[in-house]
Amino acid sequence: MVSADEKKLLDSVPDGLFIGGQWRSAASGQTFDVNDPATGEVIKSIADASADEAVQALDAAVATADDWASTPARQRGEVLRRTFELVQQRKDDIALLMTLEMGKPLKESVAEVTYGGEFLRWFGEEAVRITGRYGANPEGNGRMIVSKQPVGPCYLITPWNFPLAMATRKIAPALAAGCTVVVKPASLTPLTTSYVVSLLAEAGLPDGVVNVITSTSSSAVSKPILADPRLRKLSFTGSTEVGRTLIAQAADNVLRTSMELGGNAPFVIFEDADLDAAVEGAMLAKFRNVGQACTAANRFIVHSSVAEEFTARVTEKVAAMKIGRGTEDGVQIGPLIDDDAVDKAVRLIGDAVDKGATVATGGQRIDRPGTFVQPTVVSGVRSGADIWREEIFGPVLAVATFDAEAEAVRLANDTEFGLVGYVYTRDLARGQRMIERLQTGMMGLNVGVISNAAAPFGGVKQSGLGREGGFEGIEEYLSTKYTMTPNPFS
Repeated sequence: MVSADEKKLLDSVPDGLFIGGQWRSAASGQTFDVNDPATGEVIKSIADASADEAVQALDAAVATADDWASTPARQRGEVLRRTFELVQQRKDDIALLMTLEMGKPLKESVAEVTYGGEFLRWFGEEAVRITGRYGANPEGNGRMIVSKQPVGPCYLITPWNFPLAMATRKIAPALAAGCTVVVKPASLTPLTTSYVVSLLAEAGLPDGVVNVITSTSSSAVSKPILADPRLRKLSFTGSTEVGRTLIAQAADNVLRTSMELGGNAPFVIFEDADLDAAVEGAMLAKFRNVGQACTAANRFIVHSSVAEEFTARVTEKVAAMKIGRGTEDGVQIGPLIDDDAVDKAVRLIGDAVDKGATVATGGQRIDRPGTFVQPTVVSGVRSGADIWREEIFGPVLAVATFDAEAEAVRLANDTEFGLVGYVYTRDLARGQRMIERLQTGMMGLNVGVISNAAAPFGGVKQSGLGREGGFEGIEEYLSTKYTMTPNPFS
């Protein structure tokens, strides 16, 4: 049951659409429910936008685009900085809100406030570092001016698994670059986005610069926005399947696109690895966010000489993990986001067992309110198993073995995805070879958590296009203009 303090927090979250600086109900009066996945209880009902309201949100972004683009970079950065400070002041409320609507343990929600807030601070600082160049052309008869300009109105579609960080990772660089935006948060976890946008408004963001549409039908509200020639940029985080559809729709207007899509991360442990560090890294890479992260380790590729010991040690830790509602003290495993996620995890475990794998611990749905599945270790997984091909997105650690480095590389790269890989080895030269040979956009070498606001986040192959975070993140929202002028001395 929702406590009195939780209800007070939920009542403070806007329940409408944010268009042109105003919170308002859907014109139809339609709403949809947001549930606590730990209990199945409805915790709030919010406005369900129509296609017309999606266009109105874009209208508002277009109307203020020129003014925001011409706002001095220092002022844009200061809005982001003030918002960062408000996020820190209200970190406990934001963390609790994330746990209520998404289910992750409160300790992890607090960590996400730190991580997600950093994008506001980082890009607030990057706003004043947008640069170009000036110089003579090689022939000497002219001068070349290269400048950067905001791409224009942007449409940002965020996922449910990191409600704060996925919003700030897109909104902050767009605003820093001088772009206005329409944000469509996931219908499963829209409350955190609405709350953070209310903080942006409190920090002095002009009306219309950020607009929020909440809807149960992403396709219905996205289609008219993507078809509108005034839109110039699409950024999406979600599944590869949906990403392909959006890329096709974006092609008609030749939109700039950023796509952070699915993952199938290998976690390679060599025979010379520090096994204590590898076990700790594995627990972080696999079970953070209840395994519901695109960066989660999906395939544990372990040298046969240490596989038995590694499996025994992680099994002991996994079997001891505390399961429960994320607000409870000491909980390490909260619920999955919905019943479909539980069904998928159980299906993947069953398929692996049918194809020769062994469940070392867990493997079942938990018979209690909410959407819980036991944290699981599966050993002896074969490459033909579905769990080896599909993104698990749940607390299931799947182990297979290898004998030679070349085999480990082949197994790691045997996927259409290429977001992140993890490697544990004490051999520096081997580590360097793996950096160059793994087909991923990111890699953790002897570390199990890699995400950082100052680093470029993104993948290769079918894991996506573009980068978020780092110096590279703001470039996704800038166009490069070249101007030729005469030689001023001729």
